[in-house]
Amino acid sequence: MKPQQHTMTTWDGSELFYRAWRPAQPARNALLLFHRGHEHSGRWAEFVETLDLQEMAVFAWDARGHGRSPGDRGFAPNIGAVVQDVDAFVQHVSKRHDIPVTTRGCSALAT
Repeated sequence: MKPQQHTMTTWDGSELFYRAWRPAQPARNALLLFHRGHEHSGRWAEFVETLDLQEMAVFAWDARGHGRSPGDRGFAPNIGAVVQDVDAFVQHVSKRHDIPVTTRGCSALAT
């Protein structure tokens, strides 16, 4: 799968960049990937190809100040802002890509 490039608007109006690897058929499940402190979403490309998830969509963002997302390198005002960004990303993926948020499994976020 070739990644698509997108942006999303966070809770405070900031616009963050993300990549999406989506199967040909609409996916009902998604895997969201988050990079380490000094990385960006492009670093996940080889990993996603290795996974070869034919029926699951995969999404990876550039956190604030990383990759193609704006902001000072590696800066977030506090951990609460990062948590709100994660929640905004989950909600955005669910709404924009029509993938429901569920509480199945230990890695799903519910609101």
